[in-house]
Amino acid sequence: MGGPAANDVHLESGKATRSRIYEVWSSPMTQIVLISLVCFCCPGMYNAIGGLGGSGQLDSTVAANATVALLAATAASALTLVPPIFDMFGPRVCLLIGGWTYPLYSGALLCYNHTHNSAFVIASGAILGIGASFLWVAQGAIMVSYPLPDKKGRAIGIFWVIFNLGGGIGSFISFGLNFHSKSGTVNDGTYGAFMAIMLFGWLLAVLIAPPHKVIREDGTRAGPSPSGTSIGFIASLKNEYNKFVSAGKDWRIWLLIPAFFCANFFYSYQQNTVNGATFTLRSRSLNGAMYWIAQMFGGIVIGSLLDLKYLTRPQRAILGYVFVLVTGFSIWGGGLAFQRWENATGKKQWLDFSHGRMYVGPFWLYFWYGAFDAFWQSFCYWMMASLADSPHEAAKYVGLYKTFQATGGAVAWRINALKYPAITQLTINWALLGAALLVALPAVLAITPSPVAGEIDDTSSNEKGSRDEKVTEN
Repeated sequence: MGGPAANDVHLESGKATRSRIYEVWSSPMTQIVLISLVCFCCPGMYNAIGGLGGSGQLDSTVAANATVALLAATAASALTLVPPIFDMFGPRVCLLIGGWTYPLYSGALLCYNHTHNSAFVIASGAILGIGASFLWVAQGAIMVSYPLPDKKGRAIGIFWVIFNLGGGIGSFISFGLNFHSKSGTVNDGTYGAFMAIMLFGWLLAVLIAPPHKVIREDGTRAGPSPSGTSIGFIASLKNEYNKFVSAGKDWRIWLLIPAFFCANFFYSYQQNTVNGATFTLRSRSLNGAMYWIAQMFGGIVIGSLLDLKYLTRPQRAILGYVFVLVTGFSIWGGGLAFQRWENATGKKQWLDFSHGRMYVGPFWLYFWYGAFDAFWQSFCYWMMASLADSPHEAAKYVGLYKTFQATGGAVAWRINALKYPAITQLTINWALLGAALLVALPAVLAITPSPVAGEIDDTSSNEKGSRDEKVTEN
């Protein structure tokens, strides 16, 4: 039997193990991976459903109207309801508030398969819009503020890969479950599988660390602790408003608003009009899987470009801008050629992967549509990360981003629900993207060099001189 010395050894070993676990859990990249997994399960599976065209239903109008309700609710809550709650309670509570609304929406679609209760689908879409505000504001604040400045491109790339792997795997699940389907709508098992994965992602949010417990490589914390309920919601709301007004004095963020507006604008055209109206159900599932896999590829590519060590941050901003401009106009040019060809066929939901060469061209176009989505949104997040280094300032910018992203998406889905001609929808998308890039150019050219260590964010006054305390905390 061991004596006191042996017990001391076991005690010290246990403390060392707990300290190591805490160190790993509190690192920025671990938190990036965890929030990526939450998004893999929740919005990733939602994207897999949306990527089927009409959320897997034969009539896409119900899904389009539900998406309008979702995006309108997101736009209304992302800048008003969410930021004060984020300030009071931090990202974990926001994720737990928002995460359960994803399986609710999937359940509403399952119900629609049997009851055709469109009101329930639309109402669940609106509830999901509020929940999505909580999830995405928390996610954005974590992604753009937890890592050090010169590692934010890598963090964005990691997130985009894991998050979109969810959409890819979800679409492959649908592909397998509906391979022999001739009905044009997905089966109950598809929605049930999505619900189970979404529920797991919601529970995973309990592992997210608050900013004051996240310790960067240089020893600084990612941000201060949440304020709690001591100041109350109304006082917190006023405080958030004052902070937003202060953050809004940076003119560069306002020039990015058109880019934010466009960030989800093309989803309705690509998912319903291109994928939903052109391809068979099983091919839509396959296309959806590759669309999200393309986003993984796109996230890696642009994340690597935006973290090139031998370029300054202003140079990386210009490189990212040029890359998005060139790839965007090339891809949408291919989209114009496809749309003219598709219109000439006069067919609906007819193109299948069994058609061989005829399928290859449209398939690759849809793949590159997915990659471009990653290029565009990753660049928007990187620009926000370059303007805001603290979690609370980042939450303001992400709230602004989500508000205008949702507003643009709601307009686009309403255009889609009103059955505007496909070529008109493409033209609107392309014109808005070009105009947004033009307006954003002065903001891109005004990006400043990365701050030096010790001046990383506006919370550094709470962090300096406490390196030893941070390293030994357990």
